[in-house]
Amino acid sequence: MTKVKKTPLRMCVACQAMRPKAELLRVVLAETGALVYDGTGKRNGRGAYVCRDGTCVTAAVKKKRFVKIFGQDISGGLLRELEELIKS
Repeated sequence: MTKVKKTPLRMCVACQAMRPKAELLRVVLAETGALVYDGTGKRNGRGAYVCRDGTCVTAAVKKKRFVKIFGQDISGGLLRELEELIKS
């Protein structure tokens, strides 16, 4: 009998929807204290997930979810990077 591998689920910080980890964008508080995008999903540090949807990214910033989770707001450069990833 073959064993079925479970798909890891994570919650979007904006819409609170549970989705497979691969469908979400991960933002990490790096060792330097800056928020960075984690494309691999394996970077060390505290992470938060957001849907690959412009409305969820905007809602997370508007609701100050990153401030609540990390104690700091998302930078303009990282916000532009996430928007570019959503478009592609």
